[in-house]
Formats: sequence, structure tokens, C-alpha cells
Amino acid sequence: MSDVPPGIETLDYRFAGERPAGQFEPVLVGVVGSGNLEVLLEPSPGGDCAIRVETSARGFGRIWEAVVRDFHRRHPLAGVRLSIHDMGATPAVVSLRLDQAAQELQP
Repeated sequence: MSDVPPGIETLDYRFAGERPAGQFEPVLVGVVGSGNLEVLLEPSPGGDCAIRVETSARGFGRIWEAVVRDFHRRHPLAGVRLSIHDMGATPAVVSLRLDQAAQELQP
């Protein structure tokens, strides 16, 4: 029997941004479904990058932290909010979706 309670787990991360994203329309990539996730990237006031993860795969906070830290190291966006709705995606799929969302901000 697992000691991880059932239900959705919510994880919040905040990083100091280095590269202002400026004004943009919200970006949605991926689809919520078994083994996948969606990422919503929106403008946000201030110079931070805020990331909220809502996941059905509870107990993986350390892995999520490593994945979002790696994303922010590669894409040090400022003034953005990312909402991740996960249904058990692997770290590779999470990185792919995050990169896809960041790519939408490129001119």
C-alpha cells in the first residue's frame, strides 16, 4: 500500500527571469490525456517565471523540480506564467512540451 494519497498534486515553482517575454497571446501546447500533458504559457506582470504543475502522478516533486529548473536554465524567461496539467507524462515529454511553448515566443 502506498503512503501517497490519491488525487491531484499541485506544485509551484518561481524563478527570477532574465529574458523578458514581452507582450504575447497565451500559448497552449499538448493535450491532457493518459501519459501526456498540456502547457499554457501566459504573460504575467513582474520579472519572474512562475510555474504551476497540477499532476495526477503524486510524489514526484523532486523530478518535477529538476525538469522545470532545466527548462528555466535553457529558457530564462521573465514575465511569464506556465500552467502544466499533467496526466502522467514522462520527463522527456514534459521537456518537449515546455520547449514547444517557449518556441512559440520566438520571432
